[in-house]
Amino acid sequence: MANFNIDSKQQRTFDTIVIGSGISGGWAAKEFTEKGYKTLVLERGRDVKHVTDYPTTNKMPWEFEHRNRLPEEIKKENPVISKCYAFKEDAMHFFVKDKEHPYVQEKPFDWIRGYQTGGKSLMWARHTQRWSNYDFEGPARDGFAVDWPIRYKDLAPWYSHVEKFSGISGNKDGLAELPDGDFLPPMEMSCVESYFKDVVAEKYKNNRHVIIARCAHVTGNAEYYAKQGRALCQKRNLCQRGCPFGGYFSSNSSTLPYAMQTGNLTLRNHSVVHSIIYDEEKQLATGVRVIDAQSKEMIEFYAPVIFVNAAAFNTNLILLNSTSNRFPNGLGNDSGVLGKYVAFHNYRAKISGEYDGFPDKATFGRRPTSSYIPRFRNVFKQETDFLRGYAAGFSAGRTIDMDTNGLFGEELKESMLNPKYGPWRVGSHMMGETIPKEESQLRLDTQKTDEWGIPQLKVSIDYDENDEKMIADYFEQLEEMFTAAGFTNIRTRDTNQAPGLDIHEMGGVRMGKDPKTSMLDKWNRLHACKNVYVTDGACMTSTSTQNPSLTYMALTARAVDHAVKNLNA
Repeated sequence: MANFNIDSKQQRTFDTIVIGSGISGGWAAKEFTEKGYKTLVLERGRDVKHVTDYPTTNKMPWEFEHRNRLPEEIKKENPVISKCYAFKEDAMHFFVKDKEHPYVQEKPFDWIRGYQTGGKSLMWARHTQRWSNYDFEGPARDGFAVDWPIRYKDLAPWYSHVEKFSGISGNKDGLAELPDGDFLPPMEMSCVESYFKDVVAEKYKNNRHVIIARCAHVTGNAEYYAKQGRALCQKRNLCQRGCPFGGYFSSNSSTLPYAMQTGNLTLRNHSVVHSIIYDEEKQLATGVRVIDAQSKEMIEFYAPVIFVNAAAFNTNLILLNSTSNRFPNGLGNDSGVLGKYVAFHNYRAKISGEYDGFPDKATFGRRPTSSYIPRFRNVFKQETDFLRGYAAGFSAGRTIDMDTNGLFGEELKESMLNPKYGPWRVGSHMMGETIPKEESQLRLDTQKTDEWGIPQLKVSIDYDENDEKMIADYFEQLEEMFTAAGFTNIRTRDTNQAPGLDIHEMGGVRMGKDPKTSMLDKWNRLHACKNVYVTDGACMTSTSTQNPSLTYMALTARAVDHAVKNLNA
């Protein structure tokens, strides 16, 4: 029996353990296995195999029982997740339902999650922008949060590294505030978007810009991506169902299959991480405790390096629950800031309008992205009464107005065969940076546990005066820009949605130079436990305005390179 136990421990020992198989976890797996390290990836959800497990990917609209709408019963059962734009009949099997993993909302927060192989990389929105030095320098300039321990030059080669492998469509725009990357051919703007771009450039003397969005879609270099088993984006715009062509980047279509081909990857599903094991003599982490989601059995796995990529809030939860004599308040939490200074992106503000120009033109096809307005407020200097700034999406399209009311027979047939186009409709939504504050925090509930016996997460995050001022400025500036372009019927709307629907929660395990005020060093390593790395959204010191996933990928690849050098030292 003793020998059996020894053998069992050997079978549960790896070179590296990665917690989570989403965007950052998939990249950690790919980088480690490619370098020859036996890697265990722990995923709390079920397995989802590329192509095989996308049950709705090729369904026609009439094949859905409710025509892709949510039945009222499902809405009532899921008041949080049903608010998400992608939670519909065609993709709801990829989302965590409200009862499946409860949490405590001290203040309203809509926590959107995907528990399966690939995590949310299956249904993310795929916008990808680099940060600039202006973003990394933000906290140092205005004194909120702490200074980032890195700058753009530290991450630039790693941005290139992940862009080339993932496939990022975009245009080289030459903007200091939004660095260019290694791009595949860009998507095309509609004629009204191009017109708006020219109006903005002329009116604001190139201090504001409208560009085509940069997105994780394969639009060129087909031969290279075919080696990953991926094809060019078919522009179906059904991405949230899972793409059978691998036309957009996901862990399932790209990094995980690549890692599996090395023979060095072990993927264990239904593995709910309870905590990280800390050895007080070695002053290092030695492994991970897992609750098997099906049997509820606790199992331990061991490795000399651990990457925590469970997605921002769950990464905080795991570290908070990893207590010991050395770390009674959570692993690595000497500073006391674990779970604090959490932030997100403010998506509450929207504006719409119409345009009477280009009556002889219309949009055709399904472009799976939009145009984009990079941040133009407080970039080069502080110019407003609020801190930081906002980026914005922008799109213009034309829909068919088909009025069939009261028609039948020949008239109905004639109307359907000869549709008429309505006006051009334009729209924008704000992507505002929120300020990390100590009172914006995550804690463990002392009374409530989930079905695996792990404390539930308590979320206490809200908007503040800075957010309200930013919304007001967005409305004022975008209305001015829309008016300059001759758009009419301009309407602003504050959705008043709770934080969370941006699905860009960040922080709680922030990077920093000083161990007294931060959790991670410049290599994404815990200051107080040098073999544990965090490279998902939890590591972010501030949020800037860009969609964050590309930065997580780059940080992960960079951190793996550092960990490997330490392993080989």
